[in-house]
Amino acid sequence: MRRARLDEDVTPLSEFRANVSTFVQRIRKTKRPVVLTQRGHSAAVVLDVSEYEQLLEEVETLRDVHLAEKQLAQGEGVRHARARARVSAALRR
Repeated sequence: MRRARLDEDVTPLSEFRANVSTFVQRIRKTKRPVVLTQRGHSAAVVLDVSEYEQLLEEVETLRDVHLAEKQLAQGEGVRHARARARVSAALRR
């Protein structure tokens, strides 16, 4: 995911509300998020849908890796030969 440019992609909520179509077009074109501010503080982030989906996939992958590492550390892993035998058996069915 591309990062927001602080000089271009931070905007007040009131400005976003007044120009939603323009902002949505820009977000789709640049693939960069827009940070919305309210009373001078960051309040929300608007992302392109494909960038959002990619971000979710990356988070899910990282969670899976973390879980696998935790399981291996606890001795819950399966040796390669055993895993291969299980997969081969499943494919023969």
